[in-house]
Amino acid sequence: MAGVYVRRYAQAVFGMALEQQELNAWQSDLRKIASMVRDEALFALLANREVSFDEKTKVLSERLGEIHPMALKLVSMLVARGRLGMIEDISDEYQQLLDNYRGVEGAEIAEVTTAIPLDDEERLKLAQRITDMVGKPVVLKTEVDPSVIGGVIIRIGDKLIDGSIRSKLTALRRELGGVGK
Repeated sequence: MAGVYVRRYAQAVFGMALEQQELNAWQSDLRKIASMVRDEALFALLANREVSFDEKTKVLSERLGEIHPMALKLVSMLVARGRLGMIEDISDEYQQLLDNYRGVEGAEIAEVTTAIPLDDEERLKLAQRITDMVGKPVVLKTEVDPSVIGGVIIRIGDKLIDGSIRSKLTALRRELGGVGK
């Protein structure tokens, strides 16, 4: 059910961004919002029913800085409806709509898990390497999981490429016969 809402929000935002010729600004703002919401303390504050809506809006304005006023309204609406957790999916859906609009149709979704967040340059390089591997354009959907320790885990469709330190340590432990358990 949440997927329907995600799609509706993303399509509404995309339509508005296209009409106002602000596709890149919205892309940037949605990424900024999704990144901010990963802060667990902030998310808890925004989800807390004890905190007034005005206080939440004030905190959002301070944390987000210079973003499109309508992007701030979108976040405020999601907070009011208890749907702020959907913002990352909305951002991803918007990215797919943008990619399709720009002719990257048929792109594969590459789910990438790393121990630390990737900056834009690292994302670009990784997307290019994965594109070269699979032979078609890819759109990265990144996730941070500190238990990976280091390296990267990539899932494209039913293919899994596990280059994480955690998996290498697990393999080494198995190879050594479980020594050190």
